[in-house]
Parts: sequence; C-alpha cells; structure tokens
Amino acid sequence: MNANLNAYAEIVKMAFSVLIIDDSDKIRELVIRTVVDAGLFDSYQEARDGLEGFKSIMGTIPDLVICDLEMPRMDGFKFLKMVNARPEFQDIPIIILTSSSDQASKVRGLEQGACDYITKPFDAAELVARVKIHLKIKKLQEQLRKTINQKKTIEHFRALSNMDSLTKLCNRRFFLEICENEMQRAKRLRTFFSLIILDIDHFKEINDAYGHEYGDRVLVAVSETLLGVLRRYDFASRYGGDEFVLLLPAIPLSGGMDVAERLLESVQALTFAPPLERLSVTASLGVATYPSPQVDSVTTLFRQADDALYRAKQNGRNRVATMEILNF
Repeated sequence: MNANLNAYAEIVKMAFSVLIIDDSDKIRELVIRTVVDAGLFDSYQEARDGLEGFKSIMGTIPDLVICDLEMPRMDGFKFLKMVNARPEFQDIPIIILTSSSDQASKVRGLEQGACDYITKPFDAAELVARVKIHLKIKKLQEQLRKTINQKKTIEHFRALSNMDSLTKLCNRRFFLEICENEMQRAKRLRTFFSLIILDIDHFKEINDAYGHEYGDRVLVAVSETLLGVLRRYDFASRYGGDEFVLLLPAIPLSGGMDVAERLLESVQALTFAPPLERLSVTASLGVATYPSPQVDSVTTLFRQADDALYRAKQNGRNRVATMEILNF
C-alpha cells in the first residue's frame, strides 16, 4: 500500500498535460472536468476531430491523449495511424473513447497504437483509475529510459578514461591492468602470453622536420597498422610518446616473434599523403614472454621486452629482437 501511495505521490508531483479529442463539446467538457478535478493534470488541450488533434500535438506534445473513435473529417483510427507513423509521438499513451460495443473496433484501436479504451457513457471513477495507471506506466518508462541513458553515459566515459585520445588504443594505465589480469590468468591456468614493445625509429626527427601535427598522423597510422595485424582478443596500447606495447594471450615467444616481424613489415609499407609522401617509417621491436626463468611479474616481463628493444636499436634499428632465455 505504501509503495502504491509513493508511486501516486510521484505522479501528482509532476506537471502533466492532457489532450481530449471528441466532436462533442459536452463530452470534452465532462472529460476535462473529471481528470482535472482529480488533480491528474495541470493543463489541457482540446480538439474536435483527429485532424485538429494531430495539429495540436505537432505544436505541443501532451503526456496523455483521450480520443473518441467516431468523429467527422478525421476519425480516431486515422488519428492513431498518423501518430503511430511519427517516432516522436509513439510514447504518448492514448486512451480511446467509444460508444460502440463492437469488440472488433476496440481491438482495431488497440492494434493501431491505443493503450486502453473506455466505453461511453463512461464512469468517472473508472476514467480516473485508468488514467492514473497509464501516467504511472509513463513515469516508470521515463525513469527506465533515464537509467539506461545514465548507464550508457557512464560506460562511454569509462571507455574514454581507458583510451588514448589520439590513437584510440588502450592508455598506459588500462593496459597495465590488463597485463596484471593476464599474468594472473596465465599463472592460474599454466598457460603463456607474449609482450611486444614497438618504438618508431627516429620519431623526434619526424616531429622536427614536419611538426607535431604530422607527427600525430604518423602515430595514428602506426596504431591502425597494429590493429590490422592483431587478433580481436589481443591488446594494443600507446605506452609513451612514440612507443606502443602489445599483449598477445596464448602466444609463446616464437609466435610473438612472428607477429613482431609482420608488424615490422607493415610499418615499413606505410605510405602518406603530402607533405609526408617521401617519408619512410621504420620501427624497432622487442619481444618477451611468460613463463620464462627471468619473468615472474609484469614488471620483469616489461624489463625483458625493453632489453630486447634496446638490442634491436643497438643493432641498427628497423628490426626485431627477443628476450634472451637463460637456463638456470
């Protein structure tokens, strides 16, 4: 009982408007007096037929419509059809009034979009009760829609907080969380995974020669290249200014080396529009894997991949190097 009272209290707090459509002045006056005196609506509109009613909602959308079926010029069926054809009006609850006892007409009205019907002459208490029900449903639908929109907004901002704004890859913080989770999973299931660190060769020279705007274009092109090579369950991150890292679940060191070689070739094949048409981009890559004797954490995994990257650079860049496997 308390829940029902609270729900009704929420309804009456809102400012609702109603549109009454009927060719009878007497019926319109009676309906208006019934629902307004019951405190259900703060404002009302009235129309003498379906066409006038449709013009009315084109100007101001009401919270509920009470519509006669049998009217000159445009009857209730045509009104329902026109309303149902417009997406912005489809959430308006429409209660049909009919003096007909023909069940087929009532069913037809409900099929064309009406939410309820009342037979004339109507009982005032019944009309008030049915209107209350549909206002409550409307309120609950609006609350549900608001909740869904809020969840979508939260999910959107959560995704943005995990993303590098330029490349749309994972940012460093989120990628480290993924690595920690993958490390725990690999330990638990006794499986393996590989990590690749990719560094664009001489990127500072690209920025100095062309400016940071065009340097950003190179970063975006490289990030798109990474996504083109990786599987859908691999992860890529912009880890630093011109440094990218990739997590490859269930890939051993040899497989990580193969992926790194494909990435190397893909970066070498990049072409750019002017003024970068003569630019050749290369990269150096280091590969490490878990499990291995030197790796017992995400920190040591990164250290091994970074050491391999350093050797690739020391040996002339534009190449792949792997971690050195030590036997203890």
